[in-house]
Amino acid sequence: MNILLKSATIVNSNQKDIHLKERDILIEDGIISKIADKIEGEKATQIIRLENLHVSLGWMDTGVSFGEPGHEDRETIENGLLTAAKSGFTDIILNPNVHPVPDSSPDIVFLKNAAKNQLTNLHPLGTLTMNADGEDLAELFDMKNVGAVGYYDYKLPIKNSNLLKIALQYTQNFNGLVFSFPLDTQIKGKGIVNEGEVSTKLGLKGIPALAEELQIARDLFILEYAGGRLHIPTISTANSVSLIAEAKKKGLNVSCSVAVHNLFFTDTELEGFDSDFKVMPPLRTKEDSKALLKGIKSGVIDFVSTDHTPLTIEEKRVEFDNANYGTIGLESAFSALNVLLGAEKTVNLLTQGRRTFGVTEPVLLEGQAANLTLFDPDTKIKFTEEHIYSTSKNSMFLNRTLKGRVYGSINNSKIVLN
Repeated sequence: MNILLKSATIVNSNQKDIHLKERDILIEDGIISKIADKIEGEKATQIIRLENLHVSLGWMDTGVSFGEPGHEDRETIENGLLTAAKSGFTDIILNPNVHPVPDSSPDIVFLKNAAKNQLTNLHPLGTLTMNADGEDLAELFDMKNVGAVGYYDYKLPIKNSNLLKIALQYTQNFNGLVFSFPLDTQIKGKGIVNEGEVSTKLGLKGIPALAEELQIARDLFILEYAGGRLHIPTISTANSVSLIAEAKKKGLNVSCSVAVHNLFFTDTELEGFDSDFKVMPPLRTKEDSKALLKGIKSGVIDFVSTDHTPLTIEEKRVEFDNANYGTIGLESAFSALNVLLGAEKTVNLLTQGRRTFGVTEPVLLEGQAANLTLFDPDTKIKFTEEHIYSTSKNSMFLNRTLKGRVYGSINNSKIVLN
């Protein structure tokens, strides 16, 4: 299929010659064949003219859950990848939040095969330990060889300090990336939300910021001793930012991410006891959100993740204490970040990160494969269920006024438009 994008404003700060310039873009058989002020449409089988059309390199999300295998009622891989494509994401890092967990090479092969022939590329994480039970290392090297881009016992902290040390040392042999979820479960206790004024007022058991920060401090000490590559997913406190900033100053090979909702919301949202706001790590204070935003702007925080977690009505519409943790976020990510950071910074955040995970970086040049996201950064929207493409509808952004809309994406010689 040949596609002609008409009057598209290109957002790519790495290419100053075309950044924020309006151009026509011709794509032939999946390859960008021409970028020019004006291109006639005789070669195009599909001409795309959209209001205030902007184009960037395709976006990547570093933390997505679906459900298949084991929880297809939450989300299948096929519909999850379609949701990602409609939300502007041409690459996603898939969390091992499935049953059974992917702890061997056949499991990774299954996930890769289930994602074949889709617009959005799926890059799976394997678990760090067998059955994600924290006891014995999984088949890390074998999983790497068939496509695993990192190792993560999803939302489960590594309790055994020596196990983390050994994992960091062993994975240096093949440049593996070790994830460590920042939570000390003994400090957490039975807490379910951020410990503070709001939890006290509502009578909900709290999780101190210390539970996150103590684990991060431990992990960074082990990293300094063992070497290797460490990724700390979805940090949520101001002091976590400071700890990681100090580690980076020392030259440690550590990266981290923050979930969009931890930037946008605070624990005051819990006053309605709406279980869509029950997430892990929990929503924190306004001071924490400000520090996280500052960490993004300074570069201490490497990636913004949607932490997209589809859950069924039965898992969410129950008593707050019993509801599962998680919110979907693919569909609202761009529009929410755009409110906080503006379009250029948001696009920069959503297009970086591939190198850390060993994913090929796209290039917006003639002769290169088209890996593009189409969007309008200026239109204000009220985010409703009609904007949700996921099977599950558990979004904390429902009925929020956001800024910007995603038209769709182009990748793998395919186009998906909303």
